[in-house]
Amino acid sequence: MIKLLFCMSVAIIVFASCNSCSEKRGENTLRIIHAGSLTVPVKEIAEAFKAVNPGVNILTEAWGSKAGARRISDLGYPCDVYISADYRVIDIFLIPGHASWNIPFAGNEMSVVYTPSSRYADVINAGNWHRILLKDDVVYGRSDPDSDPCGVRAVLTAKLAGMLYGDTSLPEELLSRHRNMIRPKETDLIALLEKGALDYIFLYRSVAEQHGLEYVILPDSLNLRDPGLNEWYASAETLVTGTSPGETLTETGEAMVYGITIPTPAENRELALSFVEFFLEEDGGQAVMEKNGQNSIVPYVTETYDKLPERLKRFALPAK
Repeated sequence: MIKLLFCMSVAIIVFASCNSCSEKRGENTLRIIHAGSLTVPVKEIAEAFKAVNPGVNILTEAWGSKAGARRISDLGYPCDVYISADYRVIDIFLIPGHASWNIPFAGNEMSVVYTPSSRYADVINAGNWHRILLKDDVVYGRSDPDSDPCGVRAVLTAKLAGMLYGDTSLPEELLSRHRNMIRPKETDLIALLEKGALDYIFLYRSVAEQHGLEYVILPDSLNLRDPGLNEWYASAETLVTGTSPGETLTETGEAMVYGITIPTPAENRELALSFVEFFLEEDGGQAVMEKNGQNSIVPYVTETYDKLPERLKRFALPAK
C-alpha cells in the first residue's frame, strides 16, 4: 500500500512537472495557419523571426485559405496567426466572430504552369494557352474553388478569357475538363505536374518561380494582378460554398490581395503581434515576400483600420 501511494505520488509529481513544461513551451509556441502558396516565404520568415527570438517554437500548417479559415471558425482549431491568399476570406469567414481586423500585405498573379516535358511545351504562349488546354491529349489541373482562392481565380480567369476572346463557350469547355484533377489547394498539384500526370496547372506565378517551373505570363486582363483593372475583373463571377452548410456565395473578380490577422481565440497574442509586426516590416517579412516573387503592398487600405492594435496601424491605411 505504501509502495502504491509512493508510486502515485511520483506519477502526480511527474505529471505536474510535465504539464508545467508543456505550459511553458506553450507560451513560446506560435501556431500559424497559412495559404499553401505561402509555404516557402512563411518558412523563411519563421526562421528569420526565430533567429531574433531565441526559444520560440513555430508550428505552421498549409491549407487552401478557405479550408484553413474553416478550421478556425468551424472546428475551433488553435491558431495564433492566420494568413490568407485572399484577404476577403478573412472578411467573410472570420470577421466578426473569429477575428476583428485584417491587414492586406501582398499581391500575386495567375499563370498557366508547365514543365519542359508537358505536351506542346515548345509552342504554348500567352495567345494560344486556352487552345492548348483544350487539346484532347492534354491533361490539366486546378484547385477546388470551395477550398482555395486559387481555384476561384482559375474559374474567374477562364470566364474573363471567354469575354476577352469573344468565345462564350470557352469557360465551360475549360472548366468541364479533367474535374478528377481538382485538388484541395494549388500546391497539391505540383507533384502531379512534375511526375507527368498533368501537363499544365493553374498556379500563382510566385509559386511557379519558387519551384523552378515554366509558366505562361498571361495578359493583365486575365491574370488578376492589376488593381487598376478591378472593374474589368469584376465582370466575371462564380458561385462557391458559403460559411454555412447549404449556403452559397457569389465571388466576383478582383486583383489578388493577400491578408493576415490574429484570430480572436489566439492563445499567444503578444507573440503573435510580434510575429505579425515582423512579417509586415519592409526589411523583415516583406523583403522575403518580394524575394519569393510577391509584390508587397504595405501599407494598404483596410476597412478594419479602427480595430487594429496600435502597433500595427502603421502597416495599413484607413478606408475613406
